[in-house]
Amino acid sequence: MSFRYTTAGESHGPELTAIIEGVPAGLSLAAKQINADLARRQLGHGRGGRMKIETDSAVFTAGLRHGLTLGSPIGLRIINSDWKNWQEEMAADGPRAEGLTDPLKVPRPGHADLAGMQKFGLDDARSVLERASARETAARVAAGAIARTLLSQFGVSVASHVVRIGGAVAEPRDIKSIEDFASVDDSPVRCLDYGAAEAMVAEIDAASKAGESLGGIFEVITFGLVPGLGSYASGPERLGGLIGGALMSIPAIKGAEIGGGFSLGGLTGSLVHDEIIFNGESGFSRRTNNAGGLEGGMTNGEPVVARAVMKPIPTLTKPLKTVDVSTGKEQLAFKERSDVCAVPAAAVVGEAMLAIELAKAFLAKFGGDCLADVKESYLVYLKRLRGSWPRA
Repeated sequence: MSFRYTTAGESHGPELTAIIEGVPAGLSLAAKQINADLARRQLGHGRGGRMKIETDSAVFTAGLRHGLTLGSPIGLRIINSDWKNWQEEMAADGPRAEGLTDPLKVPRPGHADLAGMQKFGLDDARSVLERASARETAARVAAGAIARTLLSQFGVSVASHVVRIGGAVAEPRDIKSIEDFASVDDSPVRCLDYGAAEAMVAEIDAASKAGESLGGIFEVITFGLVPGLGSYASGPERLGGLIGGALMSIPAIKGAEIGGGFSLGGLTGSLVHDEIIFNGESGFSRRTNNAGGLEGGMTNGEPVVARAVMKPIPTLTKPLKTVDVSTGKEQLAFKERSDVCAVPAAAVVGEAMLAIELAKAFLAKFGGDCLADVKESYLVYLKRLRGSWPRA
């Protein structure tokens, strides 16, 4: 069975739920591993009031015994602390209670509200926005934490940083290893460039005062991958497409790129392609990494580098114009408690999505029912690779 996950739950419902399948038996897991990433998802200057209410914590409900995975589906839940204020509005059972707020008829530009109402035949935007909310990504981060725990058994690590918020841009950095990210969570915007971080904070503060929101760009890098994950043999198996799709599935993400990405379109081939070098101790590598660790839809042994651009949050304190869906008359969009900027948090979600796709590809190549089988298959592959090295 391949690694896969599904989530359920509404933003102001009782809880979020995640079910993760395909994790081999014998992997050591603890809630504190999940909770560390959930806490990182709540970081970032510009977050809204919801972060003051929620302290996300995962509770395992299935798939583990005495801290070890059983090979069966893993179930976990994350309680929504704000549920106590929404029990009547978001009640799952029974008819709509009297005295509740009127149904939301004025969808927000840039959100899923109107298209979701049209798709599902709903007359209340609340029935759309509760699930379309980025609150759902907490469950994805939990699933991603399990994926990265699995990958860590094989020396693979994943990290992220923010490279742009609004007009503030970080200077390019020569990142070599996971140690380069040691201080990233100390930054209020998870940016490795101290000067740019100050400028980002200032832009967020200015946007907040103006009733605006801001987007930006984050980068996710994975270290320690062997060559050959993914495949060139079938389009759906090409890892670049899977990673791009996973990043684009994060709410508010409007673009994704691998390695040099869009900038490569303006360069000649001799400046783009990474020359291959060989070392008798470490084997084959690339002199540069413009490909972002992927060639022909497969990992090539270099760090996998992916970036995504997040649009500004669509909920504004100075709302844009829309129409009342019941009358067709012009109205101002409704205001929901929201962030000014969530790019630092989106970067943590990006880590989770990249870890999930890489765990899928890893288990597709080395999969087994228990962790010991996966490790044995992995070691056999490493031995074959080293055995194929040229002899000087």
